[in-house]
Amino acid sequence: MSKYMKAFKNESYLQSSVTMFLYFASWGIWWSFFQLWLTSKSGLDLNGSAVGTIYSADSLVTLILMFFYGALQDKLGIKRHLLIFSGVCAALVGPFFIYAYEPMLHSNFTIGLVVGSIFLSAGFLATTGIYEALVERFSRVFKFEYGQARAWGSFGYAVVALLAGHLFVINPDLNFWIGSIFGVILLLNLCLWVPKAERREKKRDSQTTQASVPSVKEMFSLLKLRDLWIIIILIFFTWTFYTVFDQQMFPSFYAGLFGSVAQGQQMYGNLNSIQVFVEAIMMGIVPIIMNKIGVRNTLLMGITIMAIRIGLCGLIDNPIAISFVKMLHSFETPLFILSIFRYFTLHFETKLSATLYMIGFQVAAQLGQVVLSTPLGMLRDKSGYATTFHIITIIVVIAGIYAFFMIKKDNQDVNGEPLIKQSA
Repeated sequence: MSKYMKAFKNESYLQSSVTMFLYFASWGIWWSFFQLWLTSKSGLDLNGSAVGTIYSADSLVTLILMFFYGALQDKLGIKRHLLIFSGVCAALVGPFFIYAYEPMLHSNFTIGLVVGSIFLSAGFLATTGIYEALVERFSRVFKFEYGQARAWGSFGYAVVALLAGHLFVINPDLNFWIGSIFGVILLLNLCLWVPKAERREKKRDSQTTQASVPSVKEMFSLLKLRDLWIIIILIFFTWTFYTVFDQQMFPSFYAGLFGSVAQGQQMYGNLNSIQVFVEAIMMGIVPIIMNKIGVRNTLLMGITIMAIRIGLCGLIDNPIAISFVKMLHSFETPLFILSIFRYFTLHFETKLSATLYMIGFQVAAQLGQVVLSTPLGMLRDKSGYATTFHIITIIVVIAGIYAFFMIKKDNQDVNGEPLIKQSA
């Protein structure tokens, strides 16, 4: 506890935590109900195939941007240019959705699809990994625990998720307008609050970045690494379903278990908020677990929980039981995200952390969504939720077996920062 409280004396930790809180709040207030907005009668009332097409388009544009965002951020070092650009988009999310995106999807679905995918990807979907990668870099440079700062992002998402369900029932437009308000605050935070340690580091960083950052050719050469492709394949068949299952399907599945759509939407907002609150707590606890059992075992644990959670959703149709199953998400997400981050900094050069994270994790997941979102949406329309969830579970189980045999042990090929395990 004393170590945690000591972090509050670190201005870089405080600024990073506030940034994560505001970013995830500005995004989560509308993103947590994006699928319901697309499918509900109070929104666009689209079918599963159309929703899958939107997610695929978003993922395709995100996929293209992510590699360049990761390369650019590695060149920028600890500079916030991409984060500030994201803050501008967050501030404009209300006007964009209400006055541009929704009318275009109604009048010309294809144009709306293209314009929406560019805005959402450039401002949010492709920059999420940059926020996480940059704060992880800050944690190493300015000496604080990344998981503790990332926990504030989950906390921000949880706070707005609780509010989002009630606002959505009143008027979905309110979610987008409040997203803009958080976006304005985020932008001011990014532009005006620069800790002293960060300003000093930027001066040193500007003198060393060009010499230490790899060239574009060297970044593309990363795709020749067998070890990176092992991770890409794993992410493709696991974390892909974070969006396909949790965001593209689960909200409407869960809301449909209640007597009325409005009640289901409110209950989903409440459940989502509680789940992310617990997730925020776990973000601070998982680093402790990881130091005791290792990075590899933490990752395998996350995959196991993912398979159990999705599989049970295909077997149970009781809303109370499903609510308890959903809470497994609180453990799965921190176990998976934090262990993947640490895997990269353990087995690869840390100067490539942003690029490796974007390619090996974010890009791989987006590629999976491009390929799988529309087919799984069509399968859901044709065969229902249960069958779709069973198929996803089988894929994740196979991926878990693959990970058991292919993922490196913590003491193998340590090319980055070694893991120092704590004694039990």
